[in-house]
Amino acid sequence: MIEEILEYNKKFVEEKKYEEYKTSKYPDKKIAIITCMDTRLTQLLPAALGLKNGDVKIIKNAGGVVSHAFGSVVRSVLVGIFELGIEEVMVIGHTDCGVQHINSEMMIEKMKERGIDGDKIDLIRHCGVDFDTWLEGFDCVENSVKDSVDMLRKHPLIPKDVKISGYVMDSVTGELSIVVP
Repeated sequence: MIEEILEYNKKFVEEKKYEEYKTSKYPDKKIAIITCMDTRLTQLLPAALGLKNGDVKIIKNAGGVVSHAFGSVVRSVLVGIFELGIEEVMVIGHTDCGVQHINSEMMIEKMKERGIDGDKIDLIRHCGVDFDTWLEGFDCVENSVKDSVDMLRKHPLIPKDVKISGYVMDSVTGELSIVVP
């Protein structure tokens, strides 16, 4: 499969198809969107919001969750604010999320089934990684969005003039519901 992708990329560049996507590193709409890595959102989210290449910064992870005040998501938001001119942040969860209802024990069992040594898992635990927090999903997407918005709004390094709001997108229709205005 990767070979097919690389072959397509070679033709894409040769045929200069990239030209329609040219833009700068600065988001035209001065917005960062934190959302899920779900494959259904790859084209649906920008289409449903009327976004084109260059309009916004999109930060994706499993569940679209801000789970750590000093993790990579917040780091990306801070770079966006202080280096790229971000003025607003949208946290967008979605219906039927794969992260909903997962738990750390289930994930650890799947790791072991795939050959990850239990001793390595124990070592990582002893080094201070709390698997229950790190790998845990959520039960309610609206609450997950609220928690992420709350963490960003209370963050000591995010200026108070940055507007932060939260939404849930229907993963079929693209309809947005406001969770935190």
